[in-house]
Amino acid sequence: MKKSFKPGEIAQSSGQYQIIGPRGGKGAERTVTKNEPLPPTPKSGSTYVLVDKTKH
Repeated sequence: MKKSFKPGEIAQSSGQYQIIGPRGGKGAERTVTKNEPLPPTPKSGSTYVLVDKTKH
């Protein structure tokens, strides 16, 4: 299982982060830059999973 991140945490690497709902449903993806905080999610209890790390 991939590591999940909470909204507001600092991204350890740049890439596409997918929203995972509180019951495990998959949502939209957000592009996040390294050392920037992850944006708020539409529903409380949702988390992020890195699905596509950037190459640089």
